[in-house]
Amino acid sequence: MKTLLRNRKALVGLVIIAFIVLVAIAAPLLTQYDPAARTGRPHQAPSLDHILGTTRIGQDVFARLIYGARTSLAVGFGAGLLITLVGTALGIISGYRGGKTDEIISFFTNMVLVVPNLPLLLVLAAFIGQASPLVIALILGATSWAWGARVTRAETLSVKQKDFVKSAEMMGEPQWRIMTFEIFPNVISIVGINFIASVIFAIITEATLEFLGLGDPRAISWGTMLYNAQKASALSVGAWWDILTPCFALAFLGIGMSLLNFAVDEIANPRLRTGNHLKRWSLLVRSGEGRL
Repeated sequence: MKTLLRNRKALVGLVIIAFIVLVAIAAPLLTQYDPAARTGRPHQAPSLDHILGTTRIGQDVFARLIYGARTSLAVGFGAGLLITLVGTALGIISGYRGGKTDEIISFFTNMVLVVPNLPLLLVLAAFIGQASPLVIALILGATSWAWGARVTRAETLSVKQKDFVKSAEMMGEPQWRIMTFEIFPNVISIVGINFIASVIFAIITEATLEFLGLGDPRAISWGTMLYNAQKASALSVGAWWDILTPCFALAFLGIGMSLLNFAVDEIANPRLRTGNHLKRWSLLVRSGEGRL
């Protein structure tokens, strides 16, 4: 954790994510308005009463933004956790057990990887109808684990050749214990990267599905905000605050998660740590100029 906090990208990313999470938790304390109730005139511009304006039916945009953060974060982290759990478990089992087990898991992994993810999600969401955020999270978790399983399997194949794994096998340790306490801690960086990437993917995909009208329009999330703003022709009538607010919120959260993902990748892969190399290069250049 100390190594993570020393990284500037990780620190900035964590601050952004923590800020959004705290705002979502404290939503009832930050606004007096009900996000689903009409509280002003249609498409009222930002003012002291409504700092981010109102929607086409007079709902407070700021209230919908901070309450919608709860749904978007719940879907993102819930689906990301499910994707990571399934992918990590299957990847470790496949890589360590090998044989028929590896062949069966690899077959299903390859099958899921071959099928285009977004079209599959669109078909499933359209088949279900107005999918709730929970249903969207479950669909994402059931269809997006293959990449994580493949990467975790490759890392497991490398770790299981280490001496400490061989020693545990010679001591007669059960396979579940070796996979849990010997292999899993040594692939934790891959798991972390997979989780962060899965959260980003889940949040953006949920917003995409709801923007296309495949989500539950009664749910309050950033995706439904985009859907309702587009349906009300917010940009055409000049109500830019109605559609740009959720756009900036998604972009802000994506920046925070991406910075954290880059930082974890740098920590897990020392070859990506360019900071010290750049300092050394600048010192060499300066010394060369001084000699000239």
